[in-house]
Amino acid sequence: MGHRDIPVLQTERLILRGPEPGDYPNFKATFASYRSRFMGGPLNAYETWMLYAAEIGHWEIRGFGMWMIHSRETDATLGMAGGWFPPKWPEREIAWFIWPEVTGRGYALEATHAARRYFYQKAGWETAVSYLDPKDLDSIRLAERLGATKDKDAPSVDGNDVVYRHPSPARLRDGQLRDGIEMEIRSYCDPLFKPKGYAID
Repeated sequence: MGHRDIPVLQTERLILRGPEPGDYPNFKATFASYRSRFMGGPLNAYETWMLYAAEIGHWEIRGFGMWMIHSRETDATLGMAGGWFPPKWPEREIAWFIWPEVTGRGYALEATHAARRYFYQKAGWETAVSYLDPKDLDSIRLAERLGATKDKDAPSVDGNDVVYRHPSPARLRDGQLRDGIEMEIRSYCDPLFKPKGYAID
């Protein structure tokens, strides 16, 4: 599978497409900001360019990667979600990040749920993990809302991350967990919905 063969995924509010050169400015701004502190940043201009090139090249090398998240209403980019498996990673990862100005609206939950469904149903994945900084409470809360649990026995990338194991395809098929995730997504899709308490991507 090459870069031009990246599947397009659609949800109620989002379109997930492969990263393109025109999407780079928002990516650069995010990874140059404090928002990226749990993802190896902030990065300088050269490092950000190299990472974005890697996002595009990952699809060519691995046959899967991170989708750019677009609003179906405006086509604006909102962040990225998908698969990540560079050479140092022990397992295939499901990852996500949202631009700082659009956090707290459920976009990461909606996009990551769609990406994971694709990997399980279309790409044949039987498991996946997310490597998270233990101080990144936003991402840990989101992983838990996606049904992931801490896997203390799984090898980490560098010993400084925690590993969250995503539920198996069979567990998601049984309905209860899947229905709970989709119920929360539907709440975020309601224009009158105002989350109470801590905002979660």
